[in-house]
This record gives sequence, structure tokens and C-alpha cells, in this order.
Amino acid sequence: MLSLNQTKLITALSNKKHRQEQGRFVVEGEKMVAELLQQSRIAVSAVYGLESWAIAHSSWVDRLGSDFHLVTAPALKKISSLTTPNSVLAVAVIPQELPDVSVTADHLCFYLDGIQDPGNLGAILRIADWFGHPAVFCSPECVDVYNSKVVQSSMGAVFRVSSWELPLEQLLAESPEIQVAGAVLNGENVFETSLPSRGLLVIGNEGRGISAQTEQLLTRRLSIPKHPDGGAESLNAAVAAGILAALCYGGRSIGPVGR
Repeated sequence: MLSLNQTKLITALSNKKHRQEQGRFVVEGEKMVAELLQQSRIAVSAVYGLESWAIAHSSWVDRLGSDFHLVTAPALKKISSLTTPNSVLAVAVIPQELPDVSVTADHLCFYLDGIQDPGNLGAILRIADWFGHPAVFCSPECVDVYNSKVVQSSMGAVFRVSSWELPLEQLLAESPEIQVAGAVLNGENVFETSLPSRGLLVIGNEGRGISAQTEQLLTRRLSIPKHPDGGAESLNAAVAAGILAALCYGGRSIGPVGR
């Protein structure tokens, strides 16, 4: 049985301020909770499930012990952010990992400059996961990685890809040798140039693109050319990230070009 206090604490996690204060975030749905329970990087604080879920996953219930709470469908609906609540909801612990800038020495990682749409950020996490990028760095203006819509749209990538929020200037101050390539409108044609295999790949805001301040820090400017018959004004941020990640991964990479 869910107490009123438990209900308030869980529903408060829809707010970034409360997520940061509690150090917790919500994971919903059978598939996402299964992915959470099958990994070890992110700790599980509590799981709230219907009887049907508990019966089907008795081994997990046994393992969770007192961290599992049997709830009714109406109680689950009260704490769910989904339009159609599933059979289980988990509260997970936000990992307290210090930013590891060193990953950019051997890997390509996204730096997201003001991404605001949760679906875009979740999709970019999936892209990073697919192409083996170990981390995604986010500017302070980005939507929170542990926003429930980001978590859902990441389809489990949020559990596998490390993410940190910090200004690009701070990141470069810690490791000034990092190569920073950015997706801009008038850069090198990505189909005609060698692409980086490590460093940072900057993806800008959905409407404004890369900020002027961030653009000054780029060491390479890359563009995805539009077909002569193409009429779209711009590419979706996640689509652009996917194209660039695929090209960098697909044999065109020779490593970073010096400053």
C-alpha cells in the first residue's frame, strides 16, 4: 500500500529540482524496468508493481526484498506520468559519477548545446549507445537527462551511456587538447572529408543551432549538405546526430585534425 508521503515523493520527481534534491529519477514500463534491473551501473531505490508483474517476475521480487512494493492499478496510476500506466514503476538512483573528460581521448562523444526536446535527447542517447559512444556531455541549458520523457525515449540507453552537464569551456579547461567538431550550416561537406574518430561532436539547439559562444570553440566545422531538390530548412537534431555518428563510425574516420 502506497502512503500519501510516498506518493508525493514519487510524483515530485517529475520536477528537476526535486530529482536533484532526492538524487532519484523514475523509470516506467515493463521493458524499461527490466533493463534497469538487468544492469549494475545505476542502483535501484524502489520498485512498485502490480500483482501480475510480481507473479511474472518472482525472482526479481525476491531479489529486491523490501525494496519491492505491491500496489494496485489505481495507486500505480497516481504515481505514473504515462497516459496509460504499465504494470510497474521503479525509482532509480542518479549516478554520482564525476565527469570523465578522458573518454574523449579514445572515443567520439556528443556535446549537446542547448537541446531542449526530451525526445531528441533520448534519441541521441540511443544513437550514442548504438555507435559505442561511452558518454554524452550536455550544456547547462539542455533538458535534464533524467526527465521522464528523456528516460523513456532513450529506450534503456540512459542506463548504459554516462552523461554529464557542464559548460564546454569548463570541459576544455580540464583538457584543452580535446578536438571539437560541430555541425553547422557552412562547414566541410561530411561526404567529402575525413571525419573524427575521437573528441567531441557538437549538436546544437533545435531552433538556433550551435550558440555563437560554443561555435568559437570549434576546431572543425562540419555540414551535412542538402540535396539540390531538398526543401527542408534544417535537419532534426537527433537525425543530424545519427547521420554524423554513422559516417564517423563507418570507415571515413582518420582521427582528429589538429587545432
